[in-house]
Amino acid sequence: MYYVTNFVRSGELGNIFLQRVGHPVIRNKTRILQINLGKICNQVCRHCHVGAGPHRTEQLADSDVEACFHLMERLPDLQIVDLTGGAPELHPRFRDLVDGARRRGLQVIDRCNLTILEEEGQEDLALFLAEKCVHVIASLPCYEQKNVDRQRGSGVFEKSISALRQLNALGYGMSEGEGAAEGFSEKCSLEKSLEGPLRLDLVFNPQGAKLPPSQKVLEASYRDLLKRDYDIIFDHLITITNMPIARFLDQLRAEGREESYRQLLQSSYNPDTLNGLMCRDTLSIDHEGHLHDCDFNQMLDMRLKDPHSGDVLHVSSAEEKNLRGREVETGDHCFGCTAGMGSSCGGGLVSTPAAEESKSISSE
Repeated sequence: MYYVTNFVRSGELGNIFLQRVGHPVIRNKTRILQINLGKICNQVCRHCHVGAGPHRTEQLADSDVEACFHLMERLPDLQIVDLTGGAPELHPRFRDLVDGARRRGLQVIDRCNLTILEEEGQEDLALFLAEKCVHVIASLPCYEQKNVDRQRGSGVFEKSISALRQLNALGYGMSEGEGAAEGFSEKCSLEKSLEGPLRLDLVFNPQGAKLPPSQKVLEASYRDLLKRDYDIIFDHLITITNMPIARFLDQLRAEGREESYRQLLQSSYNPDTLNGLMCRDTLSIDHEGHLHDCDFNQMLDMRLKDPHSGDVLHVSSAEEKNLRGREVETGDHCFGCTAGMGSSCGGGLVSTPAAEESKSISSE
């Protein structure tokens, strides 16, 4: 059972986030289309804000998959299709979505838990991703086995290392090293719509109720230790703050740390993060086809609505003219993206935290 976060939406009295910011957050052009394919996953992670797992059955309907293809053509500034879940690869039309987006000249991100590459029936998944020049953003919340297995399940670290070796063998993660211009990486490097060779980024989530450390410093540690101990290479590390939603909220409440964590996020607010917030150029689609400003709003059922009729906006009828310039739906959870050095699906937003923030970060 998951608790629902207590939050106050934009425009409602008591929205502490908007009071702190002093003005609404406004959407820009939609550059990223993030599609949540469902909540089915082969893992059950303690920090998961989606509450995904093998027992979940929710998936994006075929009709909504087709509507996503049409929406890609109705968003004139769209550059990236970001596929997430759950484990997005478990959706029966995952590969159709990858193919459809790539045929339209769009970059594709697969938010991969790594162990899915080791699952029965997914033996050719890594090869498929490489052939389609898919940018893999892979979860690896620590470079130590005990910490990964504690957060994500027994045996996950070992399978993750095996999956990373699969990806490296295909040319992933070599944008700055020898072999970067060979095979699939060479093909992807020559395509103008892509950012370079086969990209492999790793994702770090803190262990517990604290903010991520410096992304730059932690990336150097990851790079050195993964290369030394496992001969693994990657492109960049992405640090993401744990949101007090779903399983992580359950954990905070069980430990009696919910209020202190919320206070940490609020006291660490950094106004320099506002310009880079993902909600300003990302459109998030849930497994029912409803539209949201971001993945976290999606988990809180903060759906976008028509400003005139009040009807919930759906992927089948979405238009850029109804999105650009509108106020982002915000709530107290938004401090999670603006605390410290900021947090987004692309990692930290600024290189330095707010002046008073660093002393607020506790270590376990």
